[in-house]
Amino acid sequence: MTPLKQATVLAADNQLTRMLNQQMSAAPGAQPAAPSGDDAMNTPTKPASPQTYTGADAVVACLKHQGVEVIFGMTGGSIMPVYDALFRDGEIKHIIVGHEQGAAHMAEGYARATGKVGVVMTTSGPGATNLVTGLADAFMDSTPMVAITGQVTSNLLGNDAFQEADMRGITMPITKHNYQVSSVEELPTVFAEAFFVALSGRPGPVLIDVPKDVMTQPCGQLLAAPSAPTGYKPPYRGHPQQIIRALKVLREAKQPVILAGGGIITAGAEAELKELAEAAGVPVTTSLMGLGAFPADHELCLGMPGMHGTGYANLALNRADLILCVGSRLDDRITGKLDQFAPGASFIHVDVDASEIGKNLPCLVPIVGDAKPVLREMAKGAAEWDAKPDYSAWRQQIDQWKERYAMCFATKSEAIAPQAVVQTLGQMLPEDAVIVTGVGQHQMYTAQFYPFKKPRTLITSGGLGTMGYGLPAAMGAKVGRPEAEVILIDGDGSFLMNIQELATAVRYRVGVVAIILNNNFLGMVRQWQELFLDKRQAETELKPPPYADVATAFGGLGRAVTSAEELAPAIEWARKEAAEKKLPVVLDVAVEREALVLPMVPGGAANVDFIPCPGQTKED
Repeated sequence: MTPLKQATVLAADNQLTRMLNQQMSAAPGAQPAAPSGDDAMNTPTKPASPQTYTGADAVVACLKHQGVEVIFGMTGGSIMPVYDALFRDGEIKHIIVGHEQGAAHMAEGYARATGKVGVVMTTSGPGATNLVTGLADAFMDSTPMVAITGQVTSNLLGNDAFQEADMRGITMPITKHNYQVSSVEELPTVFAEAFFVALSGRPGPVLIDVPKDVMTQPCGQLLAAPSAPTGYKPPYRGHPQQIIRALKVLREAKQPVILAGGGIITAGAEAELKELAEAAGVPVTTSLMGLGAFPADHELCLGMPGMHGTGYANLALNRADLILCVGSRLDDRITGKLDQFAPGASFIHVDVDASEIGKNLPCLVPIVGDAKPVLREMAKGAAEWDAKPDYSAWRQQIDQWKERYAMCFATKSEAIAPQAVVQTLGQMLPEDAVIVTGVGQHQMYTAQFYPFKKPRTLITSGGLGTMGYGLPAAMGAKVGRPEAEVILIDGDGSFLMNIQELATAVRYRVGVVAIILNNNFLGMVRQWQELFLDKRQAETELKPPPYADVATAFGGLGRAVTSAEELAPAIEWARKEAAEKKLPVVLDVAVEREALVLPMVPGGAANVDFIPCPGQTKED
C-alpha cells in the first residue's frame, strides 16, 4: 500500500471509531447487553463503562484502529496490562514466541510479505533489548514495523529499577522514530503518528515505550485522528523539471543501465519499472533487496550486481555511461571499491529519502520522490520519444558478456551441489511462492540461481546480514499470507540461531517448509578463509544436530536428504505435508561441504575484478 493510500485509510472514520465513540458518549454507568449461554463463556470481558477504560484499553483500541490483525511478542511484568486488555478484547491475534528476537523477525517477515506494518510487543528490560537486532535489521532494510515495549513505572525511570532499560536511548540510532509515553492522554496521538511514520516515505521501525503506570491510568479518549508529526512531510511526486531533465540525459546516453533496488518493491513500482525499461530499451540490474522487481527471465534482465553478482551485471555497470539508480542505497556490496565503481558513468538517482542521494557517489540528476509516480512519468515520457535511442551495439556487447560469464557451478558426483538445490526449487515452485533465506552462502546461492519474477517473493536480511533471520521471518510471511507457499532456504549455522521458533510454528500450525543446505560449516566465513587466509578454518566447522530429528522432537516433520535422487521427491513430500498438516517441515539436505559462491568480488577490490564461475576466464 502506498503512503498516500495508507494515510487515506488511517484517516477514515471506520466502523471501530463509530462504535467506540458511541460507547464513550453513552450515559455514565451504561452497561452493554450481557451475553448469555455459550456466548457468555466465549465472549471476553470488556470494560463496563467509559470510566473503566485504561491506557491499556487505549493501546488495544489504537491498534485495532490501525487495522492490526496480528501481534508477535512475549508477555512480562511491565507489559501485562496491555496483554490483559488484548485478552479481554479478544479480536487481535497474538503469537507468543520462543524469543523476542524471533518476534521482531516475524514482524519483519509479515511486513515484507504483505506491505503492512508488522507489530511486535514485549516487556521491559531484557524483553525489550532482545528486540534490538530485529529493529536494526528493519531499519537497514526499510521495513515498516511498530515495536511496543513495556517500561517500569514513571516514578522509577532513571533509578536502575528492576528490568529497566533506556529503550529510547538504546534504539535512537536504529529506529525511524521512537517515543516514550509520559501520560495516558498522549497514547492516541502517539500511536496514530507511529503507524503513519512507519509506513510513509521511506518505511522503517518505530518504537513506543509505555511505562506501566500509563497503562493503568484511567483513559477518557481511545482514538485520535491519524496525522503526521509536525514538520514531517515525506515526498511523493518527483519534481517535474528533474524528470524532464532525467529523460533528456537518458535519451542522450549510449550505454545506460537501470539499477533497481528494494525501493521499487516498497513503492509497488515493478510495472512502471518494466514499462520504462521496455520503452527505452535499457537493461536492468536489481540489487539483492530488489530481486523480483524485474522478471529474471526478461531479455533486459542482468541479474544481481555487486560482490556476488553476475559477471555481466558488473561489467555493464563498469562500462555504462549513465546509471539510473532507483530505490537503492548504493551500498558497498553493490559498488565494491567505491572510487572504481562505474568510472565513466553519470547518475540519475531516484529515492524517497533525500539523504541517500549523493551520499556515496556524485549525482547528475537527483529526483526526490516515490519510485512509482517518478517511473510512471519517465515511462510515459520515453514512450513519447519520436525515435527510440539506438542501443543495439550496447545490447550486443551485453549479450556477449552474458554468454561468456553465464551463471554456472561445479558439481561432484558424490555430493549434492547447493546451487542445484536452489535450481530444483526454481523449477518446481510456482512463481508466486515466497522464498525466505537466512544469511550466508545459501542466501547468495538463492539470489544467484532462483528465478524471481514477482515482487515480495524474496524475503531476506540485506543490510544487517542477520543470521537467525530466516525461520521467524518465514513464519511471519506465512502468517501474513497464509494462502502463499512459503519456503525457507537456510544454512545449518543460521537455522540454529532461532531454532526455538519451531515450537512456535507447531503451536500455531504455521506450515512453512525449511530446506537446510547443510555443509557442517559457517560456509561464507569458511569461503573467505579458503580464499584469503590460506585455508585456516578458525572456528568455522560445525557439528549441527540432526535437524530432521529436531523438527520431529518439536512436533513438526523432518527428513534427511543425502543424495541428488532423493531431492525432488523430498521437496514434494515436504510441500504436501506442510500444506495438509499445517506444520513446519524441515529437509536437512547434505550438500557439498566446500562449495564456493562464485562469482565473487574480493573485499576491497573493484567489481570489474570479480572471480568468475568455475571454468571461466576473465577477459583482458
